[in-house]
Amino acid sequence: MKLYKYLGCAALASLSLTSCSDFLDPDNKSTGNDNADVYLSAHPETLRPVAYDAIKFFATHIDLHEEATDLFFVTSAADGLGDFQINPENGTVLSYYTEAYKAINYANCMIQYNGADSKLGHEGRFLRSLGYYYLIQQFGSVPYVTHFIQDSSRDYPRTPLDEMYAGIISDLTEVYNAGILPQTNHEGEASLQAVAALLAKVELSAGWDLDVEATDYVAGTYNVKKRDHFVNAAAWAEKAIGGQALTMSFAQKWSPFNEGNAEDIFSMQWDRAGFPGDVATGGSSMMNQYMSYFGNCVIIGQKGTPSGGKHRQSYKAMRLWGPGDERYDGTFMTEYWNAPVDAAKNALWGKEGYLAFYNCTREELADKNLAFKFYPAYYTEAEVRQDLATNYANNTHSFTSGYGISSEVAKAVILDYPAVTLIPFNLDGSLGAASQQATADFIAPAYGGVCVRKYDDPNAENVTRDQTYRDIPMLHLSEIYIVAAEAYYMSDK
Repeated sequence: MKLYKYLGCAALASLSLTSCSDFLDPDNKSTGNDNADVYLSAHPETLRPVAYDAIKFFATHIDLHEEATDLFFVTSAADGLGDFQINPENGTVLSYYTEAYKAINYANCMIQYNGADSKLGHEGRFLRSLGYYYLIQQFGSVPYVTHFIQDSSRDYPRTPLDEMYAGIISDLTEVYNAGILPQTNHEGEASLQAVAALLAKVELSAGWDLDVEATDYVAGTYNVKKRDHFVNAAAWAEKAIGGQALTMSFAQKWSPFNEGNAEDIFSMQWDRAGFPGDVATGGSSMMNQYMSYFGNCVIIGQKGTPSGGKHRQSYKAMRLWGPGDERYDGTFMTEYWNAPVDAAKNALWGKEGYLAFYNCTREELADKNLAFKFYPAYYTEAEVRQDLATNYANNTHSFTSGYGISSEVAKAVILDYPAVTLIPFNLDGSLGAASQQATADFIAPAYGGVCVRKYDDPNAENVTRDQTYRDIPMLHLSEIYIVAAEAYYMSDK
């Protein structure tokens, strides 16, 4: 690009006294930008919802953030992310990079028009730092731009990683010390607690990136050259924690009926009641991503999934749990209830089907039929049969209308590897003989595997996606406890 610019200048110099820079700066033939500048100067607060909304991109981007992690893996429609076969030209990677800078530029715009030292300016600086934190996690060194880009310039070289960390840490520290933001906020707005939590994560990341060198990748050994960032990470984590204890159970932390609780430091917000457009398409698709394909949700009343059930429970996740670990039931939907159909052959919703688990009392569920019951790997067949006889004596009748989960499908499953155990529900309510199926074969087709329920929305309608209006935590007290533990370990204290 620079070569063409210089050649163009040289050619024009022999024909005219007009400068090259003047020639290459086109006149703005419209007043649109001027009008926008006038409006934003008069109403800078209107940029606030735009900047916050742009950050939602990071909250819902599971492709780069979570594929190939311990919880689930990609079993269909693979795009290379699940097995790390990716490059800079990958569409998902390119989109992530582009959308991240779009969010950062909105934050910079908010800062410019509200003033860097105002309350809204401090919120914008927090959002900008959060965006750069995510970029560093994915790409390492990237261009660190702290002004609002309003032109077509593409000359933004990568900033050395140590300079990026120094800039982010300095920016956030200044925001925290100014004390303009509220101490806490549980409704999705920046707070001093959120700033301290982000600083703890940034300092921890800087310690690993800048001050640790691997000595043996296979053995996992390393040498710590300096510990300052780890010491700082621990200190900021303590400020974010503020002496607050973790008092909620795992299920309570992520309950759809307990959003905005005291352990939620910063989250992205969705609001069904206040959404100004089509509610059916205005939410996120997070509820429908972590699961197998269970069929047409309109017909069977189970949760629907895009991409034919792209993400399935990993083999490792089937064996991560031990007896008494409440995180299993808090993570996975272990009970799937059948849904009767109305005259139009559409499954009922709300208190029927998948969402009956949330919207019915245990007394109301007593007369419903199970579609599936999933058990972790440590259960024996005898224990499963005993549990079904004790707690689901009236619930194991298969659905027979042909529009729900059929008698060939309804079953109890012990999720294990290399094979799962299947116990079918007979039409008379009895349990059939157990059989074994290879885990890979079980989770690959429809009706295989178990759903993650962290983002389930009990008020969702019977659609496959964009019906989730659950808040998505991005900074959480439990996480900062873990950050503190790692920081103290790495600081050798």
